[in-house]
Amino acid sequence: MLDSVIAAVRGVARQEIIPRYLKVAHQRKSDGSLFTEADIAAQEVLGKVLKTIHPGPLVGEEMSQDEQSTRWLEGAGGLWCVDPIDGTSNFVNGLPYFAVSVALMRQGRPVLGVVYDPVADEVFYAEQGKGAYLNGEKLPIKDQVPTLRAAMASVDLKRLPAKLALELAAHPPYSSQRNFGASTLEWCYTAAGRFDLYLHGGQKLWDYAAGALILAEAGGSMCSLEKDEFWSGNLWKRSVIAALDPGLFQEWKTWIRERQ
Repeated sequence: MLDSVIAAVRGVARQEIIPRYLKVAHQRKSDGSLFTEADIAAQEVLGKVLKTIHPGPLVGEEMSQDEQSTRWLEGAGGLWCVDPIDGTSNFVNGLPYFAVSVALMRQGRPVLGVVYDPVADEVFYAEQGKGAYLNGEKLPIKDQVPTLRAAMASVDLKRLPAKLALELAAHPPYSSQRNFGASTLEWCYTAAGRFDLYLHGGQKLWDYAAGALILAEAGGSMCSLEKDEFWSGNLWKRSVIAALDPGLFQEWKTWIRERQ
């Protein structure tokens, strides 16, 4: 199944996404986020191909909220969660940092996840209990653990509570911070060890479904701003505190919780 999903994701990126890179008009949804013809086409093709791999419903970013909720309730036996292009703003503006994300979920948890960056030709993937990989290499690919002060962090400041965002901007506990605008890849970069720390104030289901499994299978730890159990709380908008190293994770979580 995993090989089939990887092939499907690569095929969709090759046929529907990359040919439209820098060549497609864009529109805005009601929440202000961008979408393009490439998003719609990729989701449509993925929906058809994934059903031949596992005949469950599909929850995709490019659906109405009502349709997403209905599909979720129909997916007790397993469902696909898809972000056809995560990082659409990057895609539209020619920034080479976007990805296709697919997760198979059962009983509210991902059991298979694939995230593909078609520009770098990097496919991150994991199955529950079988480890996480990047193009065949077991994750993490970088296992040097820095101190919190020396860490590289991926932080999305704009969705954080104002007090915490101001504290991070004024007195960051880490060495350096990045935010590239594609949550699915940020999870995977943390799993690979490219980022030491990860913080995001609110992601949609398709932003974290595959990436959270990949990080967990790489040995990483995660929670939300409010709860130690990441998978509890609001399904449709979930914050994340994460790190690959368990000791660094505890230190990072404590620093954040004390400043909310």
